[in-house]
Amino acid sequence: EVLLRTQTSTVQARWMESHDPPVYIVVPGRTYRRDTIDATHLPVFHQIEGLAVDENIQFSDLKGTLLDFAREFFGPDSEVRLRPHFFPFTEPSAELDVSCFACDGGEPGCRVCGGKGWLELLGCGLVDPYVLDVAGYDSKELSGFAFGMGPERLAMTRHGIDSLRHFIENDIRFLEQF
Repeated sequence: EVLLRTQTSTVQARWMESHDPPVYIVVPGRTYRRDTIDATHLPVFHQIEGLAVDENIQFSDLKGTLLDFAREFFGPDSEVRLRPHFFPFTEPSAELDVSCFACDGGEPGCRVCGGKGWLELLGCGLVDPYVLDVAGYDSKELSGFAFGMGPERLAMTRHGIDSLRHFIENDIRFLEQF
């Protein structure tokens, strides 16, 4: 039986099992989920995950890394926020949101952000100590953070694209813009 991967976290786990710390990696890959196609979801998409494991890594390191990335990618005046969330292999966990490009402050009929004014960009958190222990690392000595994002959503947000569907429709007029 073949199971299509639902995230690229498996690559991070295999890396930790075969490499000694410190670890600083970025893992790209294609993922498959049972999502209904809409403006912000596709059943097949790319994912980029990052993992850092070293001594004394704290949530502030994760926050600083992601905020620097967001401001560099979207511009120094971009509005971003971290919101508490749950992900199975990180604790504490959060979502990074960026101010929605498709409307001004959350219009009720917005197809992209659902009237919230914000678009979820990525999930992140501190690596659960149990994950470190299972990988053969000493969770009393090491800590880490992880994040995962979709490059299609990054492009969507940066270039003002109102739907991820444009990436799979193969409309040459859309593609020629880039």
